Amino acid sequence: MHHVKRMVFSTPCCTSPREAGTAAPARVGPGWRGWIWLLGLLWVLWSAGLVRADTLQLAREPSGLVLSARLDVDLPDGLEDVLLKGVPVHFVWQADVRRTRWYWTDQRVASAQRVVRLAYQPLTRRWRLSVLPETGGDPGLAAALHRNLDTLDEALAVVKSVSRWRIVAAEDLPDAGELRVDVQFRIDGGLLPRPFQVGGTGPVNWGVVYRETLKVSEFDAASDQDKP
Repeated sequence: MHHVKRMVFSTPCCTSPREAGTAAPARVGPGWRGWIWLLGLLWVLWSAGLVRADTLQLAREPSGLVLSARLDVDLPDGLEDVLLKGVPVHFVWQADVRRTRWYWTDQRVASAQRVVRLAYQPLTRRWRLSVLPETGGDPGLAAALHRNLDTLDEALAVVKSVSRWRIVAAEDLPDAGELRVDVQFRIDGGLLPRPFQVGGTGPVNWGVVYRETLKVSEFDAASDQDKP
């Protein structure tokens, strides 16, 4: 009787890289699909007004504290209609520098104001910007800085921005303490012609368009004595 040898064949099981002693490949980022989804979400938020492009920056220079800003805010309805009627509109930038005091109300160190007058010129169909002295109002037009622009969008972009605006001189800054700057951008309804100031609705109630508080880094000084 012949004995038949049985031959057994086997194949190795597939093992994971971790079981085989090799490191698994690292994942790189969310992938292109994830980036597309993220960009789409940001676009939706931007369109809905939930993501703004407002930028405000403070800088301490030898001359003092300066502010640069660019706002991406919606202005009130009816503004263009008022301007096209030949009525000038005054936009006001206000910056109040305050020093924090734990034992008393905050001390106002300085206050600066920048008034920009925007008017439409029907004959030339251009927009005229005038940066007025701090007192504001039409009497200051002789000493104002003027600029003419072709479109309303261009004019409003200039109105809603400031570049290296000195809000407090170096000699007026305190020697020590924590400072903050309250920034406000508004439309001054009080400088509109009298007919627009009558009633409870419309331009008279335009008011504040934007406000923000910025913190200033603490001064390098040992003392913390308040000025009178």
